[in-house]
Amino acid sequence: MATNITQGWEQVFGQKFVARKGHRQWLLTQADALFNFFEPHLLNPAGGFHTLDNIGLPLPPKSGHNGQERELHETSRMVHCFSLAKLIGRANADDIIDHGMSFLWSRHRDEKNGGYYWGVDDVSPTNPSKQAYGHAFVLLASVSAKMVGHPDADRLLEDISEILHSRFWEASIGAASEEYSDSWQSISDYRGQNSNMHLTEALMAAYEVTDDKNYLDMAQSIAELIINRHAREQGWQVAEHFDANWQVDLGYIGDPVFRPAGTTPGHALEWSRLLIQLWELGNRGNDWMPDAAKHLFFNAVETGWAANTGGFYYTLGWDGAPDQKDRFWWPCAEGIAAAAALGSIDDDPLFEEWYRRIWGFTDAHIIDYHNGGWFPELDSKLRPVNRIFSGKPDLYHALQACLFPLLPPQGRISQDLG
Repeated sequence: MATNITQGWEQVFGQKFVARKGHRQWLLTQADALFNFFEPHLLNPAGGFHTLDNIGLPLPPKSGHNGQERELHETSRMVHCFSLAKLIGRANADDIIDHGMSFLWSRHRDEKNGGYYWGVDDVSPTNPSKQAYGHAFVLLASVSAKMVGHPDADRLLEDISEILHSRFWEASIGAASEEYSDSWQSISDYRGQNSNMHLTEALMAAYEVTDDKNYLDMAQSIAELIINRHAREQGWQVAEHFDANWQVDLGYIGDPVFRPAGTTPGHALEWSRLLIQLWELGNRGNDWMPDAAKHLFFNAVETGWAANTGGFYYTLGWDGAPDQKDRFWWPCAEGIAAAAALGSIDDDPLFEEWYRRIWGFTDAHIIDYHNGGWFPELDSKLRPVNRIFSGKPDLYHALQACLFPLLPPQGRISQDLG
């Protein structure tokens, strides 16, 4: 851990980047560039949103599908992102929010059994399973839409909140279960931190918008389990995979996107940001939260950052050695947001140093200034590759890296962004 120092910010770095007018304008310019890349070909005429290729055109459908498959988290994230777009004044955000909200309600939602299908195409569900990860993002979409006054937000918020409580929430544990069939038969005994981490984010957003403390209590409960208990026990490495009794499964190997083996430094960075937000929202008596956030951050940058080339390794083994050595865009995005959040509450200049370092790498290697958007994957020589992801599938992580540093300490997105 870094130690406190006596030098002021101006002595060490000059004014913080996030306090500089020029940098703040640069962040907004980067956000605009992301929207400009996604907007022209985003809307799928058959409903929902296209996944875009490397130059911003719709990817062709996969074999056997009737049109492009739309996954629940991607539809929901776009609603969330363009709700943020509306907050900062993007003129056409309403049409995109409408398009996504309609598709969530009319196509992803299972009218018969309740809940939301993971994947759908132009005609029918392609993957009718009910995943906690996707449902967390439906909650985020509903509260983001409510934040900007969408007329259908309340019915979506009411529906998804009921589903989360009745189908996923394990009150005796204080966290969410993971996956079910379309008729709500349990698919496995697996429990995952990734879905619960994103549920924590969505629950905090719900509390921001509704002032319903039940959402905040649920978020705190998940953080207590995943971080204050398990990450603390694992030396501030975030355990990803658990059995039905929420015991850590160190040997689990699953999906390379959502359930990779080992540990994922990007998730430690993401939790670092979320803990500061949770602490600011009404848990300032829980001093373990900022302390844990700092431990997670420093452990992640010390073990996950590639010292010779820069960028974060995607995964590490439990011994701390790099496992999947490709560099993904989203850990950099989360590292930026975490460094900004920690720097807002702690004058240790290492947070400013890391904020600048991660943005420097992102600007040099991840932002695609030729075609637009951000490269999702780089190999060990920092060359763009598409091994796990196709095209440029994401706006969510990159956009939040641009916008979250603009929030003041103790700020709320619904009140302070723009």
